[in-house]
Amino acid sequence: MNIGILGGTFDPIHIGHLILAVEARVQLRLDEVLFVPAGQPWLKAGRSITPAFHRVEMVRRAIVGNPHFKLCTLEVERSGPSYTVDTLVALREQLGTEANFFFILGRDTLADLPSWKEPNRLLQMCHLWWHLE
Repeated sequence: MNIGILGGTFDPIHIGHLILAVEARVQLRLDEVLFVPAGQPWLKAGRSITPAFHRVEMVRRAIVGNPHFKLCTLEVERSGPSYTVDTLVALREQLGTEANFFFILGRDTLADLPSWKEPNRLLQMCHLWWHLE
């Protein structure tokens, strides 16, 4: 199974996120795309963000009509900062070794990747796909 993972603060989710997910799903022939709202986004520490339960509900409503889009609340259920590498570990435990993960990045997040927690480990756990337009 090929699974796309689109993480973000989603404050708010917008048409750009949805277009990114559709393009990744089509180009990579993904079985599904997981939308993963950040619980405590470490990159936005100190900034005011909408409470997680509201952001989760915004994502839920935005993706409700697409059978290939799924909401994943791992990060909002976990305490502490939301790190992608930790989420990938948890997803691997849940979905097993048969799942192929494709982490979907926008142009804005691609530049920050080297500063993420354990970026080399992250690159070993998934394929990266980004959209630069």
